[in-house]
Amino acid sequence: MKTKLVWILLLLVAHKSASAQCGYYFFQKNKTITIGIFNKKGAPDGKVVYKITEVTAGGGSSTAALRSEVFDRKDKSLAVSSGTVQCKGGVLLMDMKMMMAPQQSGQLQSTEASAKGMYLEYPSSISAGQDLEDGSFEMDMKMATGIPASVSLDITNRHVEAKEKVSTPAGTWDAYKITYQSKTVINMGFGIPVKMEMTEWFVPGFGVVRTESKYGKTELISIE
Repeated sequence: MKTKLVWILLLLVAHKSASAQCGYYFFQKNKTITIGIFNKKGAPDGKVVYKITEVTAGGGSSTAALRSEVFDRKDKSLAVSSGTVQCKGGVLLMDMKMMMAPQQSGQLQSTEASAKGMYLEYPSSISAGQDLEDGSFEMDMKMATGIPASVSLDITNRHVEAKEKVSTPAGTWDAYKITYQSKTVINMGFGIPVKMEMTEWFVPGFGVVRTESKYGKTELISIE
């Protein structure tokens, strides 16, 4: 009986430790997270709404299941998808499917899909001047029309530029400015690569609060 109690206590301590390390906003069950989309002139151009449907923890890691929906500037739904986010020892692992540009997500509505799930890593310890791991993602699909298609995303040359104070409608943080290059290829008979220079602001223990490119920006609007 004593051994069983010790084991239970160890499990509780491990779970508490994992929860403390995984305080990222995607690990708050039943919360709704709204990311605003803005065009290059700064005008509202839509939003992405994430609903956290489930959070599980065990073995020193946590996994959050998410439902995401992309809306245009008139609040019309463009696409619905799902994904997962993991946290292991404080390291955030983002499902790269969720990192495609919202406009690209709207093009990928399909009836069938199979993906080679890849995660982009955000380390628990981060500093200016640091280089981060690259990431890649591939997905084969069959569109509602029956046409086969595929999409790939490569994120490379990730570099931590500096630590900066960043404000969005959801709050103000000390964030790390990360630059990287992204290449997306959507293939429906022929593929044309779309390359972008990206910048994002990441708050350790919380998550990404803003991204920018020459086409516009996204930023965290609310957590409810």
